[in-house]
Amino acid sequence: MSMLIELLPLILGLIAAGVLGGLIAGLLGVGGGIVLVPAMALAFEFLGFNPDIYHHVAVGTSLAIIIATGTTSALAHQKHNAVMFDVVKIWAPFIMSASLLGGITAGMFSGDILRVIFGVVAFFIALNIILPVQKKLMARLAGSATAHRLSAFIIGYISALMGIGGGSLSVPTLSAFGHSIHKSVGTGAVLGVLIAIPGAIGFIISGWGVAGRPNYSFGYVNLPALVLIGVVASAFAPMGAALAHRLVAKKLKLVFAIFLLAVGTRMIIQAFWG
Repeated sequence: MSMLIELLPLILGLIAAGVLGGLIAGLLGVGGGIVLVPAMALAFEFLGFNPDIYHHVAVGTSLAIIIATGTTSALAHQKHNAVMFDVVKIWAPFIMSASLLGGITAGMFSGDILRVIFGVVAFFIALNIILPVQKKLMARLAGSATAHRLSAFIIGYISALMGIGGGSLSVPTLSAFGHSIHKSVGTGAVLGVLIAIPGAIGFIISGWGVAGRPNYSFGYVNLPALVLIGVVASAFAPMGAALAHRLVAKKLKLVFAIFLLAVGTRMIIQAFWG
């Protein structure tokens, strides 16, 4: 009983992260990983785990959770006919192979390096949503299968390293290729699942046998956090998806840009001033 009381703040924090992560997954098609990774890292830090280990566990577990949140979000968006399966067919093999590679090679990178990379990328994407420079540059490549495949590979690799579903990268990229924001968000949810599955497998492989991991972890995937957050986040993802289809395109783009700026700022602050 005393242990339960001691862990109650941690449990409540993970549940709150699950609620927010699920809503964001449905609303923006991002899988919720950008919220879940720092939340789980903080929880593992509170429990006293090695900082060189718990960040990787947070990322790997986030990818495993996104399998559930991304699936529920994708199904919800499909009900609104917002998934472009022709795009998914082109992107799938490249985004999945890159994600697997990212998970397997994750141990080569420090958490701070990954935070800086993602922070810079998040700022770039947000600014391009507000000032559509990327759209002007990439609109001419919309019909290029090579451009789609290269984008899929880069997005898959980076997303796996950061523990996100890729929506924060794939949604603005698809939008820049000329697709509507609602179609981009719905398709981003499906692509998030295709990132999460091989990415989680990669983190299980790369973390297998590593000392200092939280109890009940398979590689870098922690089962208690997976179950607790995954159930809550999956329940709230459809609510976020329903909200997305009530917003006009301009408002959804603005929400997405603000979200990315906030995440990018937090990542960079953590990296330099932790």
